[in-house]
Amino acid sequence: MQDLTREEMLAWFSEKDPQKLEGLFREARACAIRHVGSKVYFRGIIEFSNLCAKDCYYCGIRKSNPNVPRFTMSEHEILECAMAAQEMDYGSIVLQSGERQDEVFVRFIEGVLRKIKNATSGKLGITLSLGEQTAETYARWFGAGAHRYLLRIETSDPVLYKRLHPPDHSFETRRECLRTLRRIGYQVGTGVMIGLPFQTHENLVEDILFFKNEEIDMIGMGPYVPHGETPLVQEVDTGENFRLGLVMIALSRLTLKNVNIAAATALQTLDPSGREKGVQAGANIIMPNITPTDYRKFYQLYDNKPCLDENARQCKSCLEKRIRAAGAEIGYGEWGDSVHFLKKQKSLKESKS
Repeated sequence: MQDLTREEMLAWFSEKDPQKLEGLFREARACAIRHVGSKVYFRGIIEFSNLCAKDCYYCGIRKSNPNVPRFTMSEHEILECAMAAQEMDYGSIVLQSGERQDEVFVRFIEGVLRKIKNATSGKLGITLSLGEQTAETYARWFGAGAHRYLLRIETSDPVLYKRLHPPDHSFETRRECLRTLRRIGYQVGTGVMIGLPFQTHENLVEDILFFKNEEIDMIGMGPYVPHGETPLVQEVDTGENFRLGLVMIALSRLTLKNVNIAAATALQTLDPSGREKGVQAGANIIMPNITPTDYRKFYQLYDNKPCLDENARQCKSCLEKRIRAAGAEIGYGEWGDSVHFLKKQKSLKESKS
């Protein structure tokens, strides 16, 4: 399939014919195999704190939600999760929390990173998803051992962004953080919510082009699922949002080709087979939850999040069966770095030699 035009992508977002959609998903999976290989890589996600300084209108752990018991896992607890990930032969982990910029938090993460790197002899890849930070903080964390960073933009449309956030939240700041991360040397990830109130199909097309123009290496996105204790909450067509989520994965794969794309947990919220269908539509990353079960119920960005009661090993076993049933191989013990990033690095070295 040749590169899709804006008009072709727009038409796919309106396509409802199951056979035509299956054809699109098959082509996207074939594209993934050609450009990033047949493997799906597991990233064990540790949601270690729900303290957040942000107040996004769609998020269940926004600072103004008084009904969420707040927690932060200890350094020891995080390290135990990281070691468990290595024992389960995951090549990488993701450290995720609410957004904070205070020095206590920055120093805490820096120390955690160094201890994980030391305890795993540098063999465990580390992705951070900790929101907007200063360039100095990003550099400190990079120096301490993190090499990938996921910072979701949520929408590439500044007008829609304003409708989703309080006045003191800045689209321009968030976009500049993505560029700062790239300059420092991270593999840079971002993503959007799909099926948002006020969102158009044109917005979704522009989101894909934003990923391309910003030289994004990895994409973590999923269908919008509302949380009942947020200002944005409203009824959504779950079937439609699920369809849009798969189409978004497929079109992103066909347009961007060699980036990493995650099959988000939110897909499984809307469909019991959601994550494997995401793989069949072109995704190549899965993020099993390895957070201790005692904390999971307090880290719900949206309602009806799956796997709250499964421990890390149960989650691994379940996802392993799902992904193999989807016809994919699991890349155990491998970092599964973005081919897009690696090719850029190779080109940069060749240009300097």
